[in-house]
Amino acid sequence: MTRTKSQFKSKRLLTKKEPEKALLLTLKRRAGRGKSGTITVRHKGGGVKRRYRIIDFGQKKINQKGKVIAIEYDPYRTAYLALIKYENASKTYVLAPTGIKINDEIICSDKAELKNGNRLKLKNIPIGTQVYNIELIQGRGGKMVRSAGTSAKVLANEGGYTHLQMPSSEIRKVKEECFASIGQVSHPEKRFEKLGKAGRKRLKGWRPTVRGTVMNPPDHPHGGGTGKSPIGMKYPKTPWGKPALGVKTRKKRWTDKLILKRRKKK
Repeated sequence: MTRTKSQFKSKRLLTKKEPEKALLLTLKRRAGRGKSGTITVRHKGGGVKRRYRIIDFGQKKINQKGKVIAIEYDPYRTAYLALIKYENASKTYVLAPTGIKINDEIICSDKAELKNGNRLKLKNIPIGTQVYNIELIQGRGGKMVRSAGTSAKVLANEGGYTHLQMPSSEIRKVKEECFASIGQVSHPEKRFEKLGKAGRKRLKGWRPTVRGTVMNPPDHPHGGGTGKSPIGMKYPKTPWGKPALGVKTRKKRWTDKLILKRRKKK
């Protein structure tokens, strides 16, 4: 398996230490099944054992400086984690921004220095700044822009709301009292990484996927026919007969009124 230079550089940033025991949980494996026992998400199962890291998405310790003592891998997400130690000796995991280093200090406050990793209210963040781990509802912790290499851009502050351009190019309003972290989520080279072999995908908990065109008609709408046959219909369908690829699936939600501009199709 070949790896790019960026992959090796990314791995070197990680601290060689065991994860913090007090911040670990064991989650029950569900293998893509819902509470009734039926498969709700296909192609899941197996994989290596892993422990969930308890992450402080809201950084509840307001006005307390914390020092980065480690940067660690998280098997449950694409971004890296930063282990923070506060003045009272308590420790917590937060999403690590790109460029953060060991011994750097970060703080969560209403107003703070515009520094990589610092967390402050949207109304106090200048226009044009990159932010991540953004709250939707004040006090409930970051819900948006948390995957590797992503960031949103502050466009304007108006009428108690901050206008943000999301990674999808969607422009939406978020209350200016909500918190967001400065910078870009770590591990931006994740999108260029290649697994290299099927075994690595199995270790991550993904089971084999088969194309619909090679199935039998009872198993998939695209199935059947002799040789390499076309799907035989105007548009592709899901295994359950519903339209696929490009069909809007979002239902009317209370957040619709906060979306100023829909994302552009690539």
